[in-house]
Amino acid sequence: MTTTEAEATRVTEAPRGESQWGLLWRRLRRKRLAMISLVIVAIIYAAGLLAPFVAPYSFTQQNLDRQLEGPSRDHLLGTDRLGRDMLSRAIYSARTTLIVTTAVLLTGSLVIGNALGLLAGYKGGWIDNLIMRVGEIFAGLPALVMLILINTTLSPRAIHAVRWIEDHTPLTGLVSSGLPSYLVVFGALSLFFWIGTARLIRSQVLQLRERDFIAAAESLGARSGRVIFRHLLPNVSFLIVLEVSSTLGAIAGSEIFLTWFGVGVQPPTPSFGAMLFDGSGARTFQAHPHLLLVPGVIVTMLLYAFVLLGDALNDAIAGR
Repeated sequence: MTTTEAEATRVTEAPRGESQWGLLWRRLRRKRLAMISLVIVAIIYAAGLLAPFVAPYSFTQQNLDRQLEGPSRDHLLGTDRLGRDMLSRAIYSARTTLIVTTAVLLTGSLVIGNALGLLAGYKGGWIDNLIMRVGEIFAGLPALVMLILINTTLSPRAIHAVRWIEDHTPLTGLVSSGLPSYLVVFGALSLFFWIGTARLIRSQVLQLRERDFIAAAESLGARSGRVIFRHLLPNVSFLIVLEVSSTLGAIAGSEIFLTWFGVGVQPPTPSFGAMLFDGSGARTFQAHPHLLLVPGVIVTMLLYAFVLLGDALNDAIAGR
């Protein structure tokens, strides 16, 4: 994804009395698909955030007498092979997606990606070369294969480490809560999701550092940290918003695929990937279509909403 300097600065042309963010929000509100997408993402993530309060059942509650039932009054979206409520598992799966995407976004994209991009673009020289060469190494690796290898290798160690914490501290229930799976999955994804952000921010900073206001700040004795965070960061903030919107869908899709493949979030922690795996297969779909349709429809809506929202943000920033 690339954004020219002209497109990135058009959003700053706000009418007198209106902030840049207000202008961006006004443009975004005009786009009906963007608002629908934003509502879909908000509903799914809010359900995940409030899962213990809005889910009708626990995601571990089983009823072997009511296996593979279709939608009914007691179970609005049916039950799975173990008699667990599909609606409840979908809500808790949304919580898993929310936790992983938020953790990866904060660590890999917002913190690592933006910090390294700002540093490489402003400092240049050997610092720029080192950061970009490391990024090229990670970008050159087969990401999917590396994610599978990392998750497969580190999962047992993460479980052992978290269990040790439980044994030597007052904390309990960490393993059963799925914490080891969360740590391994978002840690592995963070290794690869900072590269695109760093490249995008660096390219914009390379242009901004030649501007007069940067030269003026430096001539007045401003230190590198002040120049980066007080002058450069505000001028690339809209690019960060755009990168966040496009990265969220990719992170969520990666977590779901890894779990479907069997090396992501591990049972009993619910995940859309595990639900899709349980419902896959021609015979299973013919006999019990709700097993695949429930997670499939939700995942499709979520990922498609992220795509539409990212496109709308891109148009809004560009002034279209």
